[in-house]
Amino acid sequence: MNVVLSTLNAKYIHTNLAIRYLKAFAELDYHVELAEYTIKDPAINIATDLYKRQPDILGFSCYIWNIEETIAVIKMMKKVLPHTRIVLGGPEVTYDVPYWLERVPEADFIVIGEGEETFKQLLDEIEGQQDWSKVSGIGYLENGKPKINPQRNKLDLRHLPSPFRFEEDQAELSKRITYIETSRGCPFRCQFCLSSIEVGVRYFNREAIKEDIRYLMANGARTIKFVDRTFNISRSYAMEMFQFLIDEHIPGTVFQFEITADIMRPEVIEFLNQHAPKGLFRFEIGVQSTNDTTNELVMRKQNWSKLVRTVTMVKEGGKIDQHLDLIAGLPEENYHSFRKTFNDVFALRPEELQLGFLKMLRGTGLRIRAAEHDYIYMDHAPYEILGNNLLSFDDIVRIKQVEDVLEKYWNDHRMNETVEYLVTHFFETPFDFFQSFGSYWEKKGWGRIGHQLEDLFKRLQEFLLATHPARYAEVESIMKYDYLMNQRYKPRKPWWSPSLEKQERSALYQKILQNPLLLGSEFAGLGLNEREVYKHTMIEPLTMTRSNGHWVKHPAYLIAYFEPATGHPSIFFMEDERAISAT
Repeated sequence: MNVVLSTLNAKYIHTNLAIRYLKAFAELDYHVELAEYTIKDPAINIATDLYKRQPDILGFSCYIWNIEETIAVIKMMKKVLPHTRIVLGGPEVTYDVPYWLERVPEADFIVIGEGEETFKQLLDEIEGQQDWSKVSGIGYLENGKPKINPQRNKLDLRHLPSPFRFEEDQAELSKRITYIETSRGCPFRCQFCLSSIEVGVRYFNREAIKEDIRYLMANGARTIKFVDRTFNISRSYAMEMFQFLIDEHIPGTVFQFEITADIMRPEVIEFLNQHAPKGLFRFEIGVQSTNDTTNELVMRKQNWSKLVRTVTMVKEGGKIDQHLDLIAGLPEENYHSFRKTFNDVFALRPEELQLGFLKMLRGTGLRIRAAEHDYIYMDHAPYEILGNNLLSFDDIVRIKQVEDVLEKYWNDHRMNETVEYLVTHFFETPFDFFQSFGSYWEKKGWGRIGHQLEDLFKRLQEFLLATHPARYAEVESIMKYDYLMNQRYKPRKPWWSPSLEKQERSALYQKILQNPLLLGSEFAGLGLNEREVYKHTMIEPLTMTRSNGHWVKHPAYLIAYFEPATGHPSIFFMEDERAISAT
């Protein structure tokens, strides 16, 4: 029996853990082939590749991000391979099973919930007596009507075989994200999340997990993301794993965790700040909202002061990047309330701030009680909201404008100094900057075209000249600094017009060559000769100077040196007869 398990990932770098668990559980008795694609691959190309494999059983792992594209493939496959049995599984089809059996009649079976043992039992029954009533946790059509068999008891995760030891995966480990779970379930009951439906937390075998991580690192894995819903729910367990990863990691490997910040103890953070190598760990923290009423309505317990303490301590430690999540559209969160939530969280200056929009997932309490808040939302995945009793579609459109520029101008870290200066000195709040710029961005139609780094600076320049023309000169100095700090080599044609005539530039260079200490001892220590100065540096007049980490209004010259071997930029400021290093 030829069994193929497939899925459509959001991106090529992603991998699907679910189908690997199914393969590992069934492989002692069945040969299971994995076939992964992306949602951007043409459906006909996917169907063609699957057809060449001639599966007897074809399974698909289904999520909100791939269900529509997956259905298109399924319908093709049933036409070209009508005798192939098609099995669906995953969180998107686990709920409203009758709906999916009706909408996708090409699917012969739906595996409900935890699938390892169920899928294996289904394969046994397909090869055996084909009495589907014996298979716990599946849905199917019987005499044209939906039949749903009760789910089995939860698995003992300590005995699940490893999903990471497949030879065919080894070549791709260094190129893709590896997902790993050390527990299943969540102790919290957030009503917008599918994890709230499962009661309790179960753990895998710790030593087996450690062996898997050793194997993954030894075979080239570089980005390993833990998908545990709350990695730090057990302090002793989290500490044990952190210590293990610190002790045994291979340099260059990055581990990412979803943590609940307000339950993380200060001593854990102090331990990480003292012992974790910089860049080894990355935290993803779901804040969602800082509105107490909203959090109560979605049954979300969150101690804001403790969350702030955790995020601040981690940031001050300088070892771990943090990704904080917000959800727009939660109950009783109107536009102005969300503006406050955004500003509350942005004040923590996370390395990344992800702005998402509420999705009414099948099976969640919030979807079941959607009428209580007059929610309207998309009929098909991803079920994103279009409005509710307090947030109009117009409000949602405005917040989406914030999302676009937030990603490009904050999360990508292309102009940290510029954005910091603008949100502090030019606009009432950070949200107001992103909203104002985002609205201008959409009005200009820039969201429909691509952007190089130079384009991003030009777009911001145009916006600021339109909104703050009298003050543009001061921020332009900071924009030049950010631009040069993001270059690996001396740019041939920067985005601004040349500010110095050739003779002025030469005179300044000669002055620097005669007295390198004008740029400080660090620059003088470089020992650059005339040729190197002309070839590997740039000099620009500014109206602002960076001193002790702050920008002050004072005319100065910026000198950028690009080290030829590495391209690493070093920047210095010169004013009159002294200089301040700002590398």
